[in-house]
Amino acid sequence: MSNRLDGKVAFITGAARGQGRAHAVHMAQEGADIIAIDICEQIESNKYPLADLEDLHTTAALVEKEGRACVAIKADVRERDQLRNALESGVSQLGHLDIVVANAGILPMAMGNPKASDFVDATDVDLLGVMNTVAVAIGHISDGGSIIVTGSTAALMPGTTTNSVMGPGGAGYAWAKKTLLGYVEEMCLHLAPRMIRVNAIHPTNCNTHLLHNDGLYSVFRPDMRKTKPTRADVEPAFVHFQAMPIPYVEPDDIANLGVFLASDESRYITGQQIRVDAGALLKFPNGPVG
Repeated sequence: MSNRLDGKVAFITGAARGQGRAHAVHMAQEGADIIAIDICEQIESNKYPLADLEDLHTTAALVEKEGRACVAIKADVRERDQLRNALESGVSQLGHLDIVVANAGILPMAMGNPKASDFVDATDVDLLGVMNTVAVAIGHISDGGSIIVTGSTAALMPGTTTNSVMGPGGAGYAWAKKTLLGYVEEMCLHLAPRMIRVNAIHPTNCNTHLLHNDGLYSVFRPDMRKTKPTRADVEPAFVHFQAMPIPYVEPDDIANLGVFLASDESRYITGQQIRVDAGALLKFPNGPVG
């Protein structure tokens, strides 16, 4: 622990598990108090299980174990009023806001009967949810603060999430994440006079529930769809996706970059699209089937 975030307060969406939890714990280890929110209920189009209240309480306990305060609130990023109320409750208890991590995201893949509403659900969470998070935060965040957006290396590649197997939900995920590139760059310009940085982190396959589920396993091993591939079956295909010989990165790898972008060490770094992808985009600039 180096206390790089000592005295700061971070607002993190999708904080109940995965990358969001990792951001919360790592920032707490560096001295930040945390406002953690998550939907804590299922979205019908998203076939793998989302986090629940127990997961969110676990994140809060892990933050408090590091000696930092955590205000954990159930809220849906699609609902701006819920976000505003959650943030205002957290700020009233913790005093101020310095860091925003707009991390909540889903990948509702085509499993069963794909619907146009799958596209709507994906974009509502993955794009509108980010915009809502930033919208409620900019009136509270301190000058010199940091906003961090979770993107996706896969969504930057042609064909990875827009093929027929992924359906409208995969297309919505890709469109949302691609649209965030321009959004981050625009917001960085408009918040620059206040010395607030806005950057995006684009992970490759990450060791979370979004990756480890039957739907995505079938995408990586289409030859085994009838027999339901296991984690052991898909890991060789996961390794193929990166230039480095690894199946996926860990949430901690993303959180390590998050701490840097939240700290004063990155005070002049803004408008950046930073990949944590083990060389995946360079290996497949035209997509894995390009």
